[in-house]
Amino acid sequence: MLSSIQRTLSFTRAWLRPPRDVIEEEVTVDRDGTAVRATLVRPSITASDLPAWVVMHGITRPGRSHTQLVRFTRALARAGIAAIVPDVPEWRDLQLRPDLSVPSIAASVRWLRDSELIRDEPVGVVGFSFGAPHAIGARASPRLRDEIGAACGFGGYCSLRHTFRFMMTGRYNAAGEEAYLKPDPYGRWIVAANYLTAVPGYEDATDVAEALRTLACQAGDIGAASWHALYDPIIHDLRGTIAMERRGLFDVFAPGSKAHAPRPEAFRIGEQLEEAARLTDPTLDPSSVLGAVRGTVHLLHGRVDHLIPYSESQRMAKALRVASPRLTITRLFNHSAQETIPTWRSVVEIPRFGRALGSVLSEL
Repeated sequence: MLSSIQRTLSFTRAWLRPPRDVIEEEVTVDRDGTAVRATLVRPSITASDLPAWVVMHGITRPGRSHTQLVRFTRALARAGIAAIVPDVPEWRDLQLRPDLSVPSIAASVRWLRDSELIRDEPVGVVGFSFGAPHAIGARASPRLRDEIGAACGFGGYCSLRHTFRFMMTGRYNAAGEEAYLKPDPYGRWIVAANYLTAVPGYEDATDVAEALRTLACQAGDIGAASWHALYDPIIHDLRGTIAMERRGLFDVFAPGSKAHAPRPEAFRIGEQLEEAARLTDPTLDPSSVLGAVRGTVHLLHGRVDHLIPYSESQRMAKALRVASPRLTITRLFNHSAQETIPTWRSVVEIPRFGRALGSVLSEL
């Protein structure tokens, strides 16, 4: 059995240099009567007394095959931990469905228990991006309260209002001061695809919503940064499918790679989208659920995150009423524009990142 320090060292080495000596296999879990696929990643040495994590992907086309998530689970396995990643097909289809977190986690825990691979003790749960606040919030669910031990979130959001505002304008509040970071347009494409037609006055804007969903799907499938010029021809062609009177609305969300500033109406439309999303699905805002979470929670967020700003994890730390949520802001993890290793700024953060991961792994 590996000690916490040994796990941390093994994980950190594997994060920096992804290992090949782990076992990855496809399994099927039962999500309340729906069979969904999942990826089980475990150490190459067979064991029957492993600590385990359930890992939730975000709103992304690759889903459980997302590069950062695969890197993370392989590093876990190298550290002697079993990780199961349930597929959420609706999330890969870019549907914002927070209600699927608890049944997906419950199905995964049940499969792990039946497999007899893991210890007879609570499992850890970790969520990436959209999956982060809802994976953490699952700890407050009566269905999972006794099943989940440590909880961890990478790059999650907390406030719909502030997150939508950032996605539309790039403005966010850090340490009480206004800041700006170029927003990854992928986020606002998904938000509009889900909620634009629920905004009063835009009920007929189905063509805009569907064009933005198509654009987000293309970006997810291609994998290049969503502000890249290679999407300009796609944006041009999609714009041509939209009614003339709504093309200006489409331009607010997808102005193309040459746009340097948000359009003046972006802030107002962001507020309207937030209100529509809240009315359509109140559970999309995790604030109330986070307040009911107890136990240890770890939060990690990229300092230069262009999709969800790190201020959202700071906000989540305040929303949690646990004694001491552990928050780490790092340059070693971002949704987009990920820094490569090594650079001098990332290298100096490795020990700090390692300490944060060590704190997480010590819970298992």
